[in-house]
Amino acid sequence: MKVTICRKEHFNAAHRLYNPAWSDAENAEAFGPCANANYHGHNYELVVRLTGSIDPDTGYVYDMKRLSTLIKREILDTFDHRNLNLDTEDFRQLNPTAENMAVVIWNRLRPHLAPTLALAVTLYETERNFVEYHG
Repeated sequence: MKVTICRKEHFNAAHRLYNPAWSDAENAEAFGPCANANYHGHNYELVVRLTGSIDPDTGYVYDMKRLSTLIKREILDTFDHRNLNLDTEDFRQLNPTAENMAVVIWNRLRPHLAPTLALAVTLYETERNFVEYHG
């Protein structure tokens, strides 16, 4: 029997979508206002899902408090109230699209979880725009 548990978190971050190999006009065409040279921000919603078997001793798939602490340490402390392009190593050379952000978040969490747990990340950039990554 597999059960999925979910933890939702929130963080704010600024970014600029930009390909340095392109002209400003090409970036504006591809990324629109998200290529603004002065950056822009989002109020991100993050949902982390773990799927696994229920431990017969604890009744947990994974302790939610431990999951909260892990997300805070690996994601929120790194990205919250930051300029992703300028303030984080993860996005110095990687365009901080929602797609890339979801993969980075997954990669930051995966090493800290048992291999028996399936991990999925859903990142909402806006209420209507979100991405999912399952590894």
